[in-house]
Amino acid sequence: MATVTSPEIPPPASPARRYDLDWLRVFAFGMLIFYHVGMFYVTWGWHVKSRYSSTLLEPAMGLTNPWRLALLFFISGVAIRFVMDKAPMRRFLPGRIVRLAVPIVFGMAVVVMPQAYAELRYRGEIPPGLLSFYGQYLSFGDFSIIVPTWNHLWYVVYILVYTLLAAALLPLLRYAAKQADAVFGFLSRGGAWRVLLVPAVPFVFYRVALEPYFPTTHTLWGDWANIAHTLTIFLIGFMAAKNEDFWRAVDRATTASCALSLVLGGLLLAAWLNQTAVRADPTLLNAVLLLRIFYAWSIIVMLLGLARRFANRPGPALAYLTAAVFPYYILHQTIIVVVGYWFTLHEAPVGVEAAAIVAATVLGCAVGYEIIRRLGPVGMLFGAPLRETRTKRKDIGAGGVRKSASRQPA
Repeated sequence: MATVTSPEIPPPASPARRYDLDWLRVFAFGMLIFYHVGMFYVTWGWHVKSRYSSTLLEPAMGLTNPWRLALLFFISGVAIRFVMDKAPMRRFLPGRIVRLAVPIVFGMAVVVMPQAYAELRYRGEIPPGLLSFYGQYLSFGDFSIIVPTWNHLWYVVYILVYTLLAAALLPLLRYAAKQADAVFGFLSRGGAWRVLLVPAVPFVFYRVALEPYFPTTHTLWGDWANIAHTLTIFLIGFMAAKNEDFWRAVDRATTASCALSLVLGGLLLAAWLNQTAVRADPTLLNAVLLLRIFYAWSIIVMLLGLARRFANRPGPALAYLTAAVFPYYILHQTIIVVVGYWFTLHEAPVGVEAAAIVAATVLGCAVGYEIIRRLGPVGMLFGAPLRETRTKRKDIGAGGVRKSASRQPA
């Protein structure tokens, strides 16, 4: 089995690339961008809120919450396994640290700062003046939010920590991966129910033992329930990456996972539409929260299976998006928050407002990436891979995409 890319590490080129996981990664990050636009309009807490906030989008967004980030952590675990098995640790680890730590530090110092400014202006905590705020931001000013902050970059922080942990425990993890062969063999020998139910069991334990006591904070320290969930799905990806039994089980369970996802999604939607009654009954609420776990894993199996069947092929669009997706991720939320804050000060019809925010985000990411990829090594500040920033004119094919870009990481 060949390597996959993650948004964080450039794996070696392979003639038999797992394009299905590349497509899934692009899909998951693309959905995340639109999800964050949605956060401006729902009633849940966020950095800034539209005057048109309502519950209209919440059922649909609620159905993506259980699995959208879990899928990314799973794919990252797969990618790390392939690269660690192929690249010498002395070459892999320094490159990985630079690849992730540089965008984190620069992102906190520069990219995320306008989000904090817009949020505190929205709350009425600071006077106008971006430059004067910037000094307070970098000097750990006393505000209702912690500054400097990493906001949406928490995912990159967690992946960096998990990578360092995997590197430190690599001999143990390789041994564990071999021992996991028996588990994956068990999953592949039975019916679809095995791969749809058994891997979800650890998350049931976390739901009961950790979630009631450790709410999600994305602050790393103290975020134990979220860490348990994301680290476990990362490790499942790491263990399953090269196991043919697992992928055969996914293939066999694809149809069943589609049906189960539909059923569980329908039940969760019904619970969402009747959440007052659900919250009033602790037993029913706990049942719904457990259903979310099996629904999330079922969706992941479904997406893995469907991608293997229908999306395991390269193309110019995938080549471009694979390279662009990490810089897009770095940039997108700042654009959403800043443009959204501007609309809190300037009244416009909701359709105009929403269309403008989506257009500004997509266009801003696209233009930003086209600039970033031409900055040479400086582009690494925004997550552009070094090989991409060093692209020479003679390597450019039709449409401005590298002829070898299908092998380039994001």
